[in-house]
Amino acid sequence: MKTIGFIGGGNMATAIIGGLCADDPQAGASILVVEPVATIRKQLENLYGVHGHSSPTEAIATTEIIILAVKPQIIPVVIQQIKAQLHPGQLLISIAAGVSCEKIESLLGRETAIVRAMPNTPALIGKGISGLYANAGCQQDDKNQAQAILAAVGQTVWVGDEQLMDAVTAVSGSGPAYAFYLIEAMRDAGVKAGLSLDLATTLAANTVAGAGQLALQSTTDVTQLRQQVTSPGGTTAAAMDELINSGWDKIIHRAVLSARDRGRELARGDENGAT
Repeated sequence: MKTIGFIGGGNMATAIIGGLCADDPQAGASILVVEPVATIRKQLENLYGVHGHSSPTEAIATTEIIILAVKPQIIPVVIQQIKAQLHPGQLLISIAAGVSCEKIESLLGRETAIVRAMPNTPALIGKGISGLYANAGCQQDDKNQAQAILAAVGQTVWVGDEQLMDAVTAVSGSGPAYAFYLIEAMRDAGVKAGLSLDLATTLAANTVAGAGQLALQSTTDVTQLRQQVTSPGGTTAAAMDELINSGWDKIIHRAVLSARDRGRELARGDENGAT
């Protein structure tokens, strides 16, 4: 396994490290983590045997792959801290939403191999999906390495046009929040209909999870799967009439496009507000 340096030890970095160590229990010995919060750093050291540092050190120069696992707003600060230690031949993987490869190269002041990745929070349980884009500086081996790392926490898909990464972020990166909101709404409606909170939560969460698995495993298009559940004049038809008449699809469309547009704003340097 190549040596990997994580800049940031938050939830997504922890998920990836956990996935890598699940595949190879000795992987932690090849992983360096720069994390200023001592409790997080010590937890990663104790759980996975990684080498923790409170700030970037010369050790970054010895790692073959560097993963930028920090908020997009602080990418410029982080690049300023580490760029003197970076050298040609290293692969950078960025999981910062809205930060383009061109932006990273501009901050570095040189061309380099960069893979931009957008995993999502189901990576925490190994069920994520990551959109990947490789810039022109990447060789096939760089792409293979990036894919192997992100595959440790779920599925991966490659995107040929970096401009589409904002759409990937809007659909799958932000998408778990939409799914949780749906579960929340179904749960609350179930409670209003007389179910207990625990029972309504179990029914709603498992229904969404099961429907997702069916959509993935079936060769039938999701539109037809929906139609198969919706018997004319039945209970599902009554529910779907409410959703269709309320313009639910248009609401989802607007939500996804709003997330995409926010990614574009971040790429232009508008760093105010949440990502």
